[in-house]
Amino acid sequence: MTQEPKLTVGIMFEPEINFSLLGKYTYEGQTVLGIQHVAYANGKIAWNGKLYDELLFTPQDEKTDAFELIDVTIGIEFHWERKENQKFTGALKIIVENEKLTAINVVSVEDYLTSVISSEMSATASLELLKAHAVISRSWVLSPLNPPLGDFEDSAKQTEPAKQQALKSPLRGTSELKWYERDAHTNFDVCADDHCQRYQGITRASTEIVKQAIAETCGQVLTYEGKICDARFSKCCGGVFEEFQNCWNNIYYPYLRKTRDYKSDTSIPDLTIESEAEKWIRTLPEAFCNTKDKQILSQVLNNYDQETTDFYRWKVAYSQKELSELILKRSGVDYGKIIDLLPIERGTSGRLIKLKIIGTKRTRTIGKELEIRRTLSESHLYSSAFVVDKEFSVDKEIPSKFILTGAGWGHGVGLCQIGASVMGEMGYDYKEILEHYYPDSKIVNLY
Repeated sequence: MTQEPKLTVGIMFEPEINFSLLGKYTYEGQTVLGIQHVAYANGKIAWNGKLYDELLFTPQDEKTDAFELIDVTIGIEFHWERKENQKFTGALKIIVENEKLTAINVVSVEDYLTSVISSEMSATASLELLKAHAVISRSWVLSPLNPPLGDFEDSAKQTEPAKQQALKSPLRGTSELKWYERDAHTNFDVCADDHCQRYQGITRASTEIVKQAIAETCGQVLTYEGKICDARFSKCCGGVFEEFQNCWNNIYYPYLRKTRDYKSDTSIPDLTIESEAEKWIRTLPEAFCNTKDKQILSQVLNNYDQETTDFYRWKVAYSQKELSELILKRSGVDYGKIIDLLPIERGTSGRLIKLKIIGTKRTRTIGKELEIRRTLSESHLYSSAFVVDKEFSVDKEIPSKFILTGAGWGHGVGLCQIGASVMGEMGYDYKEILEHYYPDSKIVNLY
């Protein structure tokens, strides 16, 4: 077994950063305390009248010393984007990046996870759900760092995941298809926002049940053929899991394969066929995540996510003016009036991989799923698993209204948080939950 690794987490990206060292921190052997101010200055960091290439403030006691960052932006590009002060344990590193300063928290994996699970999940979540989430969050964050798996390692079977690491980039694809990866971050391991995993340090007190879930799964990761799984997760799959290659790089992971989010009925129609996808999306098939139980939903959804319970199946309507202006604003492309939104290619969950936008001025095909969701919403459309209905008024060729009927919330790959919360309530333990969402994977102790 290996030692518990440390992570670097990017928190803030600003020309100036105000922070307070709440315990005894050191910088190059000198004790530093209290309120501090740093600013970007000609490619350097200005602090206390001097210029630096990099600053690292190290706590004398990693478990108790903390620092506070002022006005951290959370929920970047989401409808609930806001600023708040946040506290963190561990070290604080300041670097220069893109003519701004970046504040980075250097923290142990288990402390990081305690915050992530507290931020991602509600305080009412069940122990088994929290344990499952602890394992996948730990797996996801450690998979690209590629720590040795000791006796579990099988080097002969590592070629495909290694190939994936070589192919990964923050924004990949052609002029037609785009997808976004976490290694948009080159100077730290992960960011603290929804782009990676929500991480808010010790700003929100962790409950005892979260600490218990972390402790009882300490060091546990999901593996497949000797490698740590890239354990993706989303809010609601919509009834069938999407496959990795349909959202990101064109690589098939057997443990992220299409599966019905149900045990009693495992049948799946071919949702890559338009007629089957339309039938699936317009109906309410049985699935673990097909629930409106507010007690269960409260386990997964934070206060600002609980504005609606319509996510298994949902509707969004746009007038012609709203849609054409929205697409112009979000994509920067002037299509003119929108004539049609045509499905070109769908994935295993019915999510659109390619969508053709037909306008009076131009026609273009976009994808993958996140690019489609970003283009058709002020923040992010719930998912790209939708069908389109058009209404006409005076002009019989140009629609006056578009109605999108959709399924699920998020990319739908890997663990479905709402489905997993239902499974926890039904008595499934965390290992059974993980086997359902990551078939043929194995849990091993990394440290």
